[in-house]
Amino acid sequence: VQLVESGGGSVQAGESLTLTCAASEHTYSIYCMAWFRQSAGNEREGVAFIDRSGATEYAESVKGRFTISQDNAKNTVFLQMNSLKPEDTAKYYCAAAPLGRPACALWLRGIPADNDHWGQGTQVTVS
Repeated sequence: VQLVESGGGSVQAGESLTLTCAASEHTYSIYCMAWFRQSAGNEREGVAFIDRSGATEYAESVKGRFTISQDNAKNTVFLQMNSLKPEDTAKYYCAAAPLGRPACALWLRGIPADNDHWGQGTQVTVS
């Protein structure tokens, strides 16, 4: 599976951005799809996932502001980011792993997954 992110950019605090992740093949019935981010000098952190049933989970830091969704017909996953804060500044990565929901939740919390796939990332800067 190849993943390509787009939609990053520079915005002011309080503004919104939507990130898009295009997958090279059918993923929604097989994979847990997630967004991670990494800022300079920090560990990578999980932001949100959507599993094969459409269930979602979010990091506490983005809950209520970010929404993950998918367009199954187009093999695309989105991350709608509202009320952006300077601390949201990071490179955002789309990732896919063949996991059920419990394992996907652990993956979001930093437990490594086998057979995972990653995009190259897209930069989000909030000032």
